[in-house]
Amino acid sequence: MARGKRLFVGQKVRELRRDARMDQAAMARLLGISVSYLSQLENDDRPLTASVKAALANAFPVDWPAFDEAEEEQLLGAFNWALADPGASTPPPDPERTERLHLQYPEFAARYVDLHHRLRQSQERLAMMEEAIAGEVAPAARMPWESVRDWFHQAGNYIHELDCAAEDMAAALGMTGEDSETRLIAALASRQGCETQVRELPGGLMRAFDEGERRVTLGAAQPAASRAFQLANQLMRLELGAQMESIAAYAGLADPVATQLLLLGLANYAAGALLMPYTAFRASARALRHDIDPLSRQFGVSFEQACHRLSTLQRPGLRGIPFFFCRVDMAGNITKRHSATRLQFARFGGACPLWVVHEAVAIPDRIVTQLAETPDGMRYVSMARGLVKPSGSYARAPRRYAVALGCEVEHAANFVYADGLRLTDEAAATPIGISCRVCPRESCDQRAFPPLDRPIRIDPDRRQIVPYGIG
Repeated sequence: MARGKRLFVGQKVRELRRDARMDQAAMARLLGISVSYLSQLENDDRPLTASVKAALANAFPVDWPAFDEAEEEQLLGAFNWALADPGASTPPPDPERTERLHLQYPEFAARYVDLHHRLRQSQERLAMMEEAIAGEVAPAARMPWESVRDWFHQAGNYIHELDCAAEDMAAALGMTGEDSETRLIAALASRQGCETQVRELPGGLMRAFDEGERRVTLGAAQPAASRAFQLANQLMRLELGAQMESIAAYAGLADPVATQLLLLGLANYAAGALLMPYTAFRASARALRHDIDPLSRQFGVSFEQACHRLSTLQRPGLRGIPFFFCRVDMAGNITKRHSATRLQFARFGGACPLWVVHEAVAIPDRIVTQLAETPDGMRYVSMARGLVKPSGSYARAPRRYAVALGCEVEHAANFVYADGLRLTDEAAATPIGISCRVCPRESCDQRAFPPLDRPIRIDPDRRQIVPYGIG
């Protein structure tokens, strides 16, 4: 790109703002400019400056390449994004300096972007190696549920089309959280001609739909929040089935079973978005400093549902705090996972035994908190709570597990569970890893396996808790 080239993208900025469901005031605040300046940009009366380009690339990293067809502009967006990697030990240069560096040394910028991309690929490959060895299967032998899990991860656990449609539906139905079940039953009747029954169902069945009879039957043993979620799931499948089919077809999963699992996941996503409409839920979460109990009561959802929804608040231009979320069973298996932070869970098996979520499994209905530090020096505030889901019958054991929610320490002021933790004390953080097989820590009494990428030392004359040294 020649020095001084001016970029006019008014229509695309306007479309981006409307797709994000933002008015000009909200978009202007996001970009750090005045409303009048944004209006001039949208009308092509002013070109983009380096600082506004950087703000757009940061707020809309997926959408930025479409702003200009020029390869140079796409390189600048990628360069800004790579420089903003939170794992770097120093802050990125200001946008004007970044653009000058990109203009004067485009080969360097391209090389930097390529190296950053290769670093991320290497991290992903190492995680896949850990999974392959732990599971004793080749990475190519992907189970259907693993393919779906990875698809949601790559999508950022946010599906814009479904989220917006569910938010519109919630507004149309007047969803308030207090009487969700009643409103959903009425909506199924009026919009889809479906009758709803609540009665005992065999074998732990939660919901059954008879398409010919247009009848939805809910298991009576479920708590109110679970019944509402099942009703929302059924309504979204009927209302947004075509959109879900289109998304699943575009995903192109090779295994037809994986496609069916993806459709189930999309219906669950849409149900959560209906019960917890994006804008209202995000605003309430921020006002409550992400205190889950009052937040779940306000929207008539379960503790787990509210935690999961917080991890999906990744709408471009209107993002929530980047959280990680997971669910762990009594055996330590991670049965749900998503991270909008740099923390990535082990792709197979359990998590680090030093992580507080394992303690929470054994203590139902008690919230435990932790300040933790990963080997890359990043610090996280974690909250975990053990939960018990009744089975509704003495003949079936209740389900026991724990959910965990956390964020990087820089967001601690907006996360009520960080209160009371010694955030500035260097010695207060628990040193955790992702998985023993990829953890580089040399001295950890809880290590179960040696790391994949470094040798071990055996000294028969010196016995420590872990029977080998590393490195």
